[in-house]
Order: sequence, then C-alpha cells, then structure tokens
Amino acid sequence: MSLSRSRACALAATLVLCIPVAHAAKPADAATLPAPDAALQAAINGSWRAEANVARDAWRHPGQTLAFFGIRPDMTVVEITPGGGWYSEILAPYLRDQGRYIAAVVDPQAVPEGRGRDYQQRARQGLEKKFAEAPAQFGKAEVVAYDPAAPTFGPAGSADMVLTFRNVHNWRSAGQAEGMFKGFHEVLKPGGVLGVVEHRAAADVPADDRSGYVGQAQVIALAEAAGFRLDASSEVNANPRDGKDHPNGVWTLPPSNNHAEVDRAKYQAIGESDRMTLRFVKE
Repeated sequence: MSLSRSRACALAATLVLCIPVAHAAKPADAATLPAPDAALQAAINGSWRAEANVARDAWRHPGQTLAFFGIRPDMTVVEITPGGGWYSEILAPYLRDQGRYIAAVVDPQAVPEGRGRDYQQRARQGLEKKFAEAPAQFGKAEVVAYDPAAPTFGPAGSADMVLTFRNVHNWRSAGQAEGMFKGFHEVLKPGGVLGVVEHRAAADVPADDRSGYVGQAQVIALAEAAGFRLDASSEVNANPRDGKDHPNGVWTLPPSNNHAEVDRAKYQAIGESDRMTLRFVKE
C-alpha cells in the first residue's frame, strides 16, 4: 500500500525516535527513495515472472526496495534463502549480463535427518528446477549451499551486496542469527551492503517467539554485533494497519492467510505484514 508523504515522514520520524542514539541513521520515506534504473524496472516488468508474484509487488515494492539498498547491475549479490525465488525472478535477470546472482540455500546434508532435511531438500530442488527451466533468465544464476551452524556464503570479501527478506525470525528461533550475520560480514567487501527486510514487532520479542515478528532494535543489534553500521532505514515496506497481534502471527495475514474463512475480509483489509527495511554497511 502507498502512504502519503506526510504520513510516511511521520512514521519515519517516529522510527528514528525509537532507535537509540547509537543506532540512529538517516530515514528514507517512499517519496524520497531513488527510482529503480531502467534495467531493474525491465526485470520487474518481465513476462517470466509468476502472476502470483507480480500481484505482491504492491506490498513488497521490489523496485523501491532494491533501489534503496543501492543495487547496480554490475554487482555480485548474494540472496540468503530465496525460497521459491520471488526475488530471484528479478535479481537473476537484472544481474545476468554484468554482475553475479548467487542464491544461498541451506545444505540439506547439514540438517539432521527428518522433516527438516526433507524440507530443505525440496526447497533446493525446487529453486534449481526453476533456474534450469528458464535459462534465458536464470542461466547464469549460481547456487551455494551453506551449513546454518557454520555459515559460509563464498570467499571472504567477494560480494558487493547481501540481501535477506523475512528470514531473521527463523534464525533467531533456531539460535543461528549471530552466526548468520557474521557470515554476511565475512563474504562482503569493505563498503559492501547488507539489505534486510523483516516483519517488524511492536517491541523486542524473545528469541523463541513464534509470531514471525522481530523487534527492529534487535535486528540492528545483531548487525552491529557482527561489525556492520546502520546506514539508513526506510518505511517503504511499512503497513500501519498491521496490529501484530494475530492468532497465527504473520502467517495469519496474506499471502499465507492462515485464518478461518469467516475472517478473510478482516485480514485482506489489513494486507501483508508491517516490515522494517534496513541498509547496513561493512566498514
């Protein structure tokens, strides 16, 4: 959903007041974000994108989000656990000719046997199948598998940008968040960018919280502990309608819609979750 300039600025101002002085960074609202370059917009408009993925652009704002992170077509970009490839459909074609797109997935063999390993195996195979079936878009996309207990995403200092979308809550609940952020720092070049989008809690939450939300200050603390500096924050993916008190956490809301059918209109009116959008720099 879009916000008026005054509403967005008010939200951004509130955000800065909520962040301790040591964490303060320049806020960027939707009205002042840079526009995506022509090549990025062409990738967003690509006919190869799944219809269901395109339908979510209004909530995920891929052009403004990636432009805010400062992406360029000649970068080496590592996306962490891209899932079904929502952002892969944009990033891989955009980076194909001049840069590198690397999808970092969990190594199934690093996960104990059982449902967890099976899930990670299906996720990896699904993504690789997606890439193999569309070589014109994904022919140069790379997949790197990592051990979540000791994550390595490539040679040290080899990436210009690391991106993660709505993953931090999973790492915190698994006790892996600190190691993941250290891995991001290691793979990035000096001056490299870490871009984080995450479901935003109203306040700090316990590590074993199952709502899917995370406190913004908690994400900033994880990044800073790993050696990053918070460079800027944006409200481009904010949703003030999200009260964050749903019976099944973020999965109550679209697109998961884990709720009773009688409540469908209520949650459709809210839309997708309220999300923080943070840009960190490795110095």
